[in-house]
Amino acid sequence: MRREFATTLLLSTLVSFLVPELISVGEAVWLNIPKTGTKCVSEEIQSKVVVLADYVVISDEHSIFPTVSVKVTSPYGSVLHHSENATHGQFAFTTQESGTYLACFEAVGNSHGNNDISINLDWKTGIAAKDWDSIARKEKIEGVELELRKLEAAVEAIHENLLYLRNREADMRIVSEKTNSRVAWYSIMSLGICIVVTGLQILYLKQYFERKKLI
Repeated sequence: MRREFATTLLLSTLVSFLVPELISVGEAVWLNIPKTGTKCVSEEIQSKVVVLADYVVISDEHSIFPTVSVKVTSPYGSVLHHSENATHGQFAFTTQESGTYLACFEAVGNSHGNNDISINLDWKTGIAAKDWDSIARKEKIEGVELELRKLEAAVEAIHENLLYLRNREADMRIVSEKTNSRVAWYSIMSLGICIVVTGLQILYLKQYFERKKLI
């Protein structure tokens, strides 16, 4: 029994402290939205990742219930969530493409009493967005087995993140090589044009001096 407890504690420690250092799994953000304007939060996420977020408007005055407009978009501009006159809410989706996902909040009308609005945003991605309690009840697992399942999911997320970073690095290397090649050809063309122009100038000056019988 003690051995199982020690193993569970060790696995929990690995999941709690090692995983967040290697992958971004969740983040709570406190936003102050100006009375005029928009405040946005963005995160670069790879494809096929579950995203779950909860937001709530915080008000110090009980007589005023400020509302906001919420809009979440994908890297290609597709609207994933849109809500008007909201005081709280939740959005969840699975990313279809890799890139920067944007969540924007805007104060609505005069509901804020001409003051800035504070919003608490709990943004979770990947394994942090999973409901492990429901998974444990559904699959009837607990203790060491549950912690091993969490650790397995974390390792898979780390592996996928490393593959994503490697692909990004390969894409950036290809772009860099193409850019270097174009710069090299541009330099060669510029040098060739300079040589041709110089030759034409020398030829023109020679003919000019010959007509003036200076040489």
